[in-house]
Amino acid sequence: MTRFDGALFDCDGVLVDSETITNTVLRDMLQELGWTLSLAECMHIFVGKAVKDESALIERHTGQSINDQWVSQFRARRNAALSRDLKAIDGAVLAVSSIHALLEGRIACASGADRFKVELQLDKCGLMPWFGGRIFSGHEMPRSKPAPDVYLAAARAIGVSPSRCVVIEDTVTGVTAGVAAGATVFGYSPHEAGHDAPAALRRAGASLIFTRMSELPALL
Repeated sequence: MTRFDGALFDCDGVLVDSETITNTVLRDMLQELGWTLSLAECMHIFVGKAVKDESALIERHTGQSINDQWVSQFRARRNAALSRDLKAIDGAVLAVSSIHALLEGRIACASGADRFKVELQLDKCGLMPWFGGRIFSGHEMPRSKPAPDVYLAAARAIGVSPSRCVVIEDTVTGVTAGVAAGATVFGYSPHEAGHDAPAALRRAGASLIFTRMSELPALL
């Protein structure tokens, strides 16, 4: 017996261990523009956000406007690094498989990232069989996270009221989106995320915090 009729998963940092890879590329490209950041600083600023949505911030620090060509170059370098180095979050494949069976297929992936990246990552990490046809990108919505649009679209597609869905998120931006959609949000915060991360997710509205993806099926 489960408390929920559907499960909606974020992708980066929840299903795949992509944030360090992506932000290493971003840090290097910002350095090329003249903005020097450590990897930790880059991740603090950009995790949970679409780079294209932070163009004004980048321009303030570099004096240069990032255009479509720069964004395309970033995505190409990011995708090459992900194709080479990406791995699934420990325990994610088994957890997704179990929850897919538990909810009779009523799961979806709802990411703030562009569709090509999401599909590349799910495919590389062996997760695509459970999400095929139920992948949603914030880039294709009127508004991306922290707005609820991508989660509302995902819930609609699996035929479940958002109030009967659990959202799995690892960032304040994503938790905010899930709460705004009317879903129950579980915050994934592995120990390496830092001491303050669980409290930040709770303040954003996460009703429960867990630290290992292997724990998730039993929590549902």
